[in-house]
Amino acid sequence: MLKHADAILKLSLAAGALLAGSGAGFYYGIYLPSQDVRRQAMAMTARKVTSDRQTKALAERAKRAQAAQIAYDDCVNFADLSYKHRWTRSCQSLHDADVAAYEDCADDWFTTESSCHAKHPVRPTKDCALPGRVAQDIAGDREQRKAQCLATLQAATEDKQDS
Repeated sequence: MLKHADAILKLSLAAGALLAGSGAGFYYGIYLPSQDVRRQAMAMTARKVTSDRQTKALAERAKRAQAAQIAYDDCVNFADLSYKHRWTRSCQSLHDADVAAYEDCADDWFTTESSCHAKHPVRPTKDCALPGRVAQDIAGDREQRKAQCLATLQAATEDKQDS
């Protein structure tokens, strides 16, 4: 039996060495590389999430900047439209006053139509030459509104840069 015990012991030692080797091989050949792959996958996922957040933040910032620019353009367009409307209303008022003065002159029996035209020329209802002070006031109001539009745009832009 001793003879068989030696063979059994050798076989057991060989099986133990084989199991230990396969365990070490599994650990170094399969387990550790899969851990590296898992760590790399987690790092890639984290980078992707960070990249997605940055992309989303940049898209939001661009969207807000575009909205602020549109609001600024609308504000400037409104200032210009208001300027043109006030200029036309002022021209219309001057035209109406000129027509009234001309009609008063024409109603006078001692004046001729040509002398009334010379004394009281009638300005056009649009795109007339306004008196300097009126024109300056209207232009100044337009520039003030444009400055307010720009200040609003700059405030909105600064708020976006802070966030």
